[in-house]
Amino acid sequence: MSFPWANHYKPGHPFMQWLDEKLPLPRFVYNAVGAGYPVPRNLNYFWNFGILAGVCLMLQIVTGVILAMHYAANTGVAFDSTEHIMRDVNWGWMLRYAHANGASAFFVVVYVHIFRGFFFSSYKAPREMIWLLGVVIFLLMMATAFMGYVLPWGQMSFWGAKVITGLFGAIPLVGEPLQQWLLGGFSPDQAALNRFFSLHFLLPFVILGVVILHVWALHIPGSSNPTGVEVKSESDTVPFHPYYTAKDGFGLGVFLLLYCAVLFFAPNALGHPDNYIPANPMSTPAHIVPEWYFWPFYAILRAFTSDFFFIPAKLMGVLAMFSAILVWFFLPWLDTSPVRSGLYRPLFRKFFYVLLVDVLILGYCGGAPAAEPYVMISQIAATYYFLHFLVILPLVSSIEKPEPLPYSITEAVLGKDDGAVLSANPAA
Repeated sequence: MSFPWANHYKPGHPFMQWLDEKLPLPRFVYNAVGAGYPVPRNLNYFWNFGILAGVCLMLQIVTGVILAMHYAANTGVAFDSTEHIMRDVNWGWMLRYAHANGASAFFVVVYVHIFRGFFFSSYKAPREMIWLLGVVIFLLMMATAFMGYVLPWGQMSFWGAKVITGLFGAIPLVGEPLQQWLLGGFSPDQAALNRFFSLHFLLPFVILGVVILHVWALHIPGSSNPTGVEVKSESDTVPFHPYYTAKDGFGLGVFLLLYCAVLFFAPNALGHPDNYIPANPMSTPAHIVPEWYFWPFYAILRAFTSDFFFIPAKLMGVLAMFSAILVWFFLPWLDTSPVRSGLYRPLFRKFFYVLLVDVLILGYCGGAPAAEPYVMISQIAATYYFLHFLVILPLVSSIEKPEPLPYSITEAVLGKDDGAVLSANPAA
């Protein structure tokens, strides 16, 4: 999106003029993340997490490519090759810990990014496509992370693959053949490890492609902002550079401090100790759990314990787990309120905080043993999760009385915006 008052790229050096004529890459960068891209002046630090997600993705790609140079996708030596990376490869321990903890950091950043979108209704028109592409990115991230967890070929890797691919077996008629086709056999083995390694290497580049589409879609309507009010005049915006490059740089510095603290002082805090035991198909771990970022959806899967008429509990759990994410695709049409920002929607805001607590409860139950009271709590929390999106959100949109909105972004920041009023009503 280009506002009439956007700065124009004016190369001064003869070489830059020649480059701009032959390959206008500097102009593209200037208009995408430079002074030629005006953005709302009131963006808070929650808007930093999009840039942080991009940094995490590049971190994963760089460390992943280097790790792939030393990894062997063979069930006989996969575990040993991982230990070889840790013990024998120069800085291999740091690369592997950076990659493993980078996945957790990536999901932390993306979860904050998603819930910011929930609170400020970033999925509403005219930004529906940005949101839909974002959900696609999240699904690709989950697939990539699952296959990456299998590669060390430890106990939790093997049994995690066994459980997750076993979900496809719940599909009537075609379930078991589909599961065998995915694994290349009756259980995770050499064929499955080869396929997962290939896809784990490929999908990050697919994610990068969808991220480019995501950012491209963002530049068409422009960034949203905490008030939910669209840009009305030049006073509502500031150039992306230097204002938000500086702000994003500060946010990146804080992120790297926290990330490095985990990387160097608690690198295994978010992992599972059983994955330091070589995979053994004859020894089932006492408690099989996926990585922490899957726990809320794993809790929804386990919440179904009884068959419903002719529908098996396992199939209902699988459908519910996938539906928990797929329902996000319909948010632009489920939330019909004309007001975007949760700051001006008092009833919506209360239910948002309930949803946040509900997801945290689901996450806790997903990491707990499949026993009482965790199963019952998961059932209650899963029920509320779907009620929030399918019932409460549309109902609140219809009955809620929002608080008065500011006329413009500048008014929300500085008080009355006479310039915006005059530009909107020249006769005044």
